[in-house]
Amino acid sequence: MEKANNFGKVYLIGAGPGDPGLLTLRAHAILEKADVVVYDRLVSPAILGMCNTKAKMVDVGKMPTHHKVKQSEINKLLVKFAIEMPGATIARLKGGDPFVFGRGGEEALELVAAGVEFEIVPGVTSAIAVPAYAGIPVSHRGIATSFHIITGHEKEVDSRQSEVGSDSAIPAKAEISMPSSGEPVGLDFETLAHCPGTLVFLMGIGNMDFIARRLIECGKDPKTPLAFIEKGTTPFQRTVMATLETAGETIVREHVTAPAITIMGGVVELGKTLAWKKNLPLSGKRLVVTRAAKQSSEISARLTALGAEVIETPMIETRSLEKPLVMCHPERSETESKDPDQHCFADFGSLANFDILAFTSTNGVESFFKQLFAAGYDVRVLAGKKIASVGKITEKKLLEYGIRCDYVPEDHTGEGLGMLLRSILDERTLVNSLQTRDECGLTSSLSLSKGTESMNLDESRILLLQGNLADDTLLKLLPKATRWTVYETLPVAELPDWKREAVESADAVVFASSSAVENFSKILSSKFCQLSSQKAFCIGRMTESAACKYGFETVTSDETTMDSLVKKIVEYYTKES
Repeated sequence: MEKANNFGKVYLIGAGPGDPGLLTLRAHAILEKADVVVYDRLVSPAILGMCNTKAKMVDVGKMPTHHKVKQSEINKLLVKFAIEMPGATIARLKGGDPFVFGRGGEEALELVAAGVEFEIVPGVTSAIAVPAYAGIPVSHRGIATSFHIITGHEKEVDSRQSEVGSDSAIPAKAEISMPSSGEPVGLDFETLAHCPGTLVFLMGIGNMDFIARRLIECGKDPKTPLAFIEKGTTPFQRTVMATLETAGETIVREHVTAPAITIMGGVVELGKTLAWKKNLPLSGKRLVVTRAAKQSSEISARLTALGAEVIETPMIETRSLEKPLVMCHPERSETESKDPDQHCFADFGSLANFDILAFTSTNGVESFFKQLFAAGYDVRVLAGKKIASVGKITEKKLLEYGIRCDYVPEDHTGEGLGMLLRSILDERTLVNSLQTRDECGLTSSLSLSKGTESMNLDESRILLLQGNLADDTLLKLLPKATRWTVYETLPVAELPDWKREAVESADAVVFASSSAVENFSKILSSKFCQLSSQKAFCIGRMTESAACKYGFETVTSDETTMDSLVKKIVEYYTKES
């Protein structure tokens, strides 16, 4: 349709059945640039996390007994945003596919009537995807040559609207409308009972006992295989097998609850052989990852691959400074200019004054090299210098810049790094003293640590590259060293409602720093008493100490590495099961 005005454009987007990996590339691209996202409660937190962080997020989520926003109001809301926001991208994000019981047609008609340009972005329908994730094909040669998608809920005969219809693996529990005749509106049980194909019911778990009995009454074989698939395509997926005649009792006995779909027919038997989705070590666990956004992808991907549902919830944001800051040293004041806070802007030309560069984080590495290159230098200025890293993660980041570390402590903490450098300095001092004694006719067989033989080490020639929130641990151990602040850490101010709800229902929180723990408690202040009963997986003793202070039950990695942390998480839940 041609655009005849300057209204915003509305995209009716299908979010798929639940697994964020099933979101289409087209949908992802639109969500990343959307100015407004109008979303249902059925959309997974992982998909909401893909939206433009600056987008206005509007929750019109519908509950089975309480509808936040009526469908008619949603229709008008889309038009309102389009008219009031010329040129804007407005995403209407719906579970499954917008045209499969998603009421996308009603929304599209409203947009047409208002002259608003729109586009349909299809989603993977749960009617096919969820059975597939359970190993059940909806059609199979010799068993079923057709399949039929049926809603377990329909409009009532009066003017009241029910708002629970949706194509999603996580639909709301619904009740079939029951007019005075006792027959659900829209369901032709006579036809369905004699249909030879596969029947897929979206929604209506609360009505399934009634539906099963009516199908039997109309002639369908009571022994017809049937499967209930809860939370399909998500880490919480569960399949419960039954037959038509045992449907009601199975729902009660196995505590089958919405969200779930029901599939009936001979193809259900194939699920016993073709079920491919494995029960992974972290299946059914929701974990909150609090690392800074640009650092969380690696651990998030690993936890997801192990079956967890990961909610990326950065508690801090890091930002490189335009130039490094350093507390002024009188002997180098001529190369540094003071700012109003009595700090100095560092001059990369002064790197010649240092023999050892000590990095305490990956952020420090990235910021230092970004500033170095911006100042017109390259890695050649580091020739002949020794490089120290607080741990293996930072060491790995340095390798990305072609820099190999000379010193990495066994204890991957600031204290561990400081004590290592302190011991190297003390050893060098001792050797110098013994060499002086040799000159006086005394001998010594003491040997130097590798890499220090030819160095005239001086504590004042050590440069510490850290962030603005770094504590004084290193400076207390190395009081004559110089510290450059190369990046700043800023706390995240707040969480959107959808993310707060996801965090509150999580099984555990993953912390990589004490500052993340502190800000987590601050943001969730009113709910924190409840959240403190959660498990906290921590990297390092300082992080563990901060988590304990707020009442978390902590589990700490053996080493300060992501490998060790992931291993510890898996070990914990394996033992628990």
